[in-house]
Amino acid sequence: MEEYLHKEESYKIVGVLYEVHKNLGKGFSEIVYKDAIEYELNQLNIPFEREKEFVVNYKSTTLKHKFYADFVVYDKIILEIKTVDCFNNSHYNQCLNYLKISNNELAILANFNLISLEYKRIVSSRK
Repeated sequence: MEEYLHKEESYKIVGVLYEVHKNLGKGFSEIVYKDAIEYELNQLNIPFEREKEFVVNYKSTTLKHKFYADFVVYDKIILEIKTVDCFNNSHYNQCLNYLKISNNELAILANFNLISLEYKRIVSSRK
């Protein structure tokens, strides 16, 4: 049986997401959910960086434009927040790109724009 990557940390992060959704529901902008998530992570003493900047290297140069992940939690899990009608390929690809440039293996994509919280775990395909 395959091991569940970062199981304990993922469980805590998803718990934070549910707590925020339970208290705010749907309909707010992304920034409101991010502020609430930051509050909850601080309350639980979960280490994180918000709007973490990543550079993109291409061949022998660093490109001018950067990526900004919503959160990096436990220094190993990308947390990307959305308020959309439904996830689409660009959301998954965004997370895969963050995983590629950060050298992390797990991203959690969360959508707060529904009656129930929607989230997906995205695991990097590299070993």
